[in-house]
Amino acid sequence: MTRNFFDAQAAHGYAERPKRQVPGLESLHRMISMLLGEQVPEDGRVLVLGAGGGLELKALAEAHAGWRFDGIDPSAEMLALARQIVGPLAERMAMHEGYIDAAPEGPFDGAVSLLTFHFIPRDERLETLRQLRRRLRPGAPLLLAHISFPQDEPARSQWIARHAGYSEGVTASGAQLDNALRAMGSKLTILPPEEEEALLAEAGFEDVSLFYAALSFRGWVAYSR
Repeated sequence: MTRNFFDAQAAHGYAERPKRQVPGLESLHRMISMLLGEQVPEDGRVLVLGAGGGLELKALAEAHAGWRFDGIDPSAEMLALARQIVGPLAERMAMHEGYIDAAPEGPFDGAVSLLTFHFIPRDERLETLRQLRRRLRPGAPLLLAHISFPQDEPARSQWIARHAGYSEGVTASGAQLDNALRAMGSKLTILPPEEEEALLAEAGFEDVSLFYAALSFRGWVAYSR
């Protein structure tokens, strides 16, 4: 089972961290809103895996007044933060503490998982994607965005240096890079983009397309068969 990295201490201040760490976060939210809106009806139902923090829930709920949401997250503290962030929009949302197997069966008209899959170990990725697909109606979109870059050296270390240095505006080096290599190696499972796309296809998704690329982050849209 995936470890929960977001306890009360980690949840505190989370709302500001992604804005510093993820290039173009607000634009990413606009892109997923647009791509979901191509297929999700005005009264659609959307599943959000890794919903703790509430940032994408808030953005999507503000953009689509008729949508309802089911948010899944293993951290009670992060779900509490999500409820705080979304405020009165929570009346259109159901929050579920747990992993993908805690999600309602659906069928959902679309699904989103942002900044989450790099916390899921490699041996759990395929089953997580299969469970997402099983909960989607045929043709429904899945939007993913998380850390993904080549894992061969020296490219791996170079991308970690860029990732670690982005919020400070400089490429990480020396002790900062050493710390980043240890932290990302112990807490995250980072796969190369081609492996991410192969897993989506194996799980039963088709028409996999890259729609977002920003330094160490990649985002894909794919459709349930």
